[in-house]
Amino acid sequence: MCTFAKQDLGFNYLVDISSLDNYGDDPRFTVVYHLYGLGHHCYLRIKTSVSEEKCEVPTVTGVWRTANWHEREIYDMMGIRFRGHPDLRRILMWEGYPYFPLRKDFPLAGKSSNVPEVAFTEPAPMAGGPFTTIAGGKDAVAREPRVRIPETDSLELNARVERRQDIKDAHGENFGPGPIEPKK
Repeated sequence: MCTFAKQDLGFNYLVDISSLDNYGDDPRFTVVYHLYGLGHHCYLRIKTSVSEEKCEVPTVTGVWRTANWHEREIYDMMGIRFRGHPDLRRILMWEGYPYFPLRKDFPLAGKSSNVPEVAFTEPAPMAGGPFTTIAGGKDAVAREPRVRIPETDSLELNARVERRQDIKDAHGENFGPGPIEPKK
């Protein structure tokens, strides 16, 4: 299908390859090819389902060379193998890492590692971490802080969302994205 899309339909640019974990459904995974035709300026999305038992699809590195890195990342993060890939090895995690971090059954805090000289050996605490979403709150800004400081539970918000008083105090006016207030 990918060879046909490139040669006959003119989708000569592989924009991206992504994968989905449909945890609880069968087939569990979906691999999505995002294509673009430089000559006709159209996009095409091709999807294929992959069962957890098989967990393998043919490589498209023979069609688009740039698929090499995309397929390695999907293998590394989701565990989907690409049959015929010229160099299918981990690209983000270290060799020998036994897990696939983007699968939905992988815990958010991570898993213990047996290689302390390479990475953290204990899972990261999730309760009160700096990028943890806060339940409830008065609005979406309060629930999705830019950074939350766990010790004080205070928020450092994105400057586009709320004007920062510390910038105004230091510079006399608000800088950053958004309209500039006129001087009085």
